Amino acid sequence: VYGVQAMAALLRFLPERDPHPHLYEALSVILDHLHEPADAGELFVRFELAVLNDLGFGLDLFECVATGSRENLCYVSPKSGRAVSREAGAPWADKMLALPAFLGDERRHAADAAALADGFRLTAFFLNRHVCEPRGLELASARDGFIQAALKALGTPRHDQPREAHA
Repeated sequence: VYGVQAMAALLRFLPERDPHPHLYEALSVILDHLHEPADAGELFVRFELAVLNDLGFGLDLFECVATGSRENLCYVSPKSGRAVSREAGAPWADKMLALPAFLGDERRHAADAAALADGFRLTAFFLNRHVCEPRGLELASARDGFIQAALKALGTPRHDQPREAHA
């Protein structure tokens, strides 16, 4: 139930009567996978990224903002919303957001609990900055309920605890 409520809360940010067929399709896929915490969590993070994109705040997670490299991407700059390689981001690692491997160009990595927590932290940061705060709103509490349920099912700590970027 949390997942459905959280997705509905995100969709309310979109302009009325503005069609978003790919979000409808994504919603349908997520609903089909709600009983699978890892799949539902990964799909939900991707859904949040798609909503950000449709609202004009898409993230570039496939090329390093500093070097142009597509290799070894493990951070996201909170300023630009773009990926940063391990080497380029090392001096600012404590200020960067982790880029979970499952969101990278190489989608070989399954979304484990820690990576999902990083993904939810990433999308929450940009949803708050670009969507909620300018409107004087907060992310729906149902989102936290969904995240906690998904992460609990996968056996991980809370999503608001920071962790280091993946290797």
